[in-house]
Amino acid sequence: MAGYFGTQRQQDLQAQAEKNVDLIKATPGACQNGRMIGVDDLDALGWDRIDEFLARDGVCGFRLIPAHRAGEIGVRLAERNCRFDTWDLFLADRTSALDACEPILAAGLPDGLSDLDQPTDPEGDDTARIQALIAEAGVVPFSGSFLVGACGPAVTMAVGDQNGEIVAAAHGYMPHNAHSPYPGHGWGGLVAVAGSQQGKGLGKYINARVLVGVLRDLGATHVYELISATNLPSRRMAESCGLRHEPGLVCGIAAPTESGKFTR
Repeated sequence: MAGYFGTQRQQDLQAQAEKNVDLIKATPGACQNGRMIGVDDLDALGWDRIDEFLARDGVCGFRLIPAHRAGEIGVRLAERNCRFDTWDLFLADRTSALDACEPILAAGLPDGLSDLDQPTDPEGDDTARIQALIAEAGVVPFSGSFLVGACGPAVTMAVGDQNGEIVAAAHGYMPHNAHSPYPGHGWGGLVAVAGSQQGKGLGKYINARVLVGVLRDLGATHVYELISATNLPSRRMAESCGLRHEPGLVCGIAAPTESGKFTR
């Protein structure tokens, strides 16, 4: 497994995420964040294990945690010289997402653009170009192995122009193991659109395409996305695809207090 991309720190975490695949599948309370190990059940995993991951990786993800426990997480992380960067959760059940997304796909793409095949080679040129586009959008990419599904079921969608350039991309996968309170919840994200193609509805289109892939190809019962409170275009994009803000759950990343935000 390979196809690492980004800074050395980002690549090191991508490599560690690949090593964690079997551990995450087998461990109650753990979930797959793609770039790092994650937690979706604080009580099942426990703070001793979270401390281990923070000591080893310097970061740890939190997914679908009851919002009333965010304060507890913040306090415990502060004791460890870490902070808790959070994103709002946008969520939809299968029917709501498909009812919103399928008409978007049926409307098709602007002239000169076409859907591309999903990448299959972790180190292939198409995979690297997708990673580069995602990075240009200010988002830390996943490894090539994650993008092509070598680390578990996943979908990576892309749109190309007449010149063979990749102008939009997004990714989705199933983060939660069989022990999770949310085993059927799939994640969509890493949405990126080339600057030259913005304003054409490509973000909404590629987002809809990846969510439909997570639901139909991966069998998810629900889909969710993580969006910052200030990212109004992405919030509108998610809502157009049938997702709604779920204030009862919170997602985030624990990172050293003195570090910058891990991703957009």
